[in-house]
Amino acid sequence: QVQLVESGGGLVQVGGSLRLSCAASGRTTNRYALGWFRQAPGKEREFVAAISWSGGSIKYADSVKGRFTISRDNAKSTVYLQMNSLQPEDTAVYYCAADRSRYTTVVTTLNEYNYWGQGTQVTVSS
Repeated sequence: QVQLVESGGGLVQVGGSLRLSCAASGRTTNRYALGWFRQAPGKEREFVAAISWSGGSIKYADSVKGRFTISRDNAKSTVYLQMNSLQPEDTAVYYCAADRSRYTTVVTTLNEYNYWGQGTQVTVSS
């Protein structure tokens, strides 16, 4: 089992920044690919970014490319999402997820991820 706990969400003005963290614990967590997803009210959960165990493979949703940066610190079993130039459409609950099937590649498909955190709210005010 893998437990994921997100933190760092909050209220920010348009153009501001936030850094989300996700601390993982459990068995062999360091060899999992980790990803961030988000879900806005009334919408389906969508892919945001993902990073492989080594950090050598990274993917972003087109909507966040150039604004968000995913990184991980395996020594701390933590994945980060640095979010800059935030816009109202970035408002959502952000979820961390772990993919136990891969550690050198990443996927963007929600149902490929096996473990999920409880989510952290990000609200961007205009």
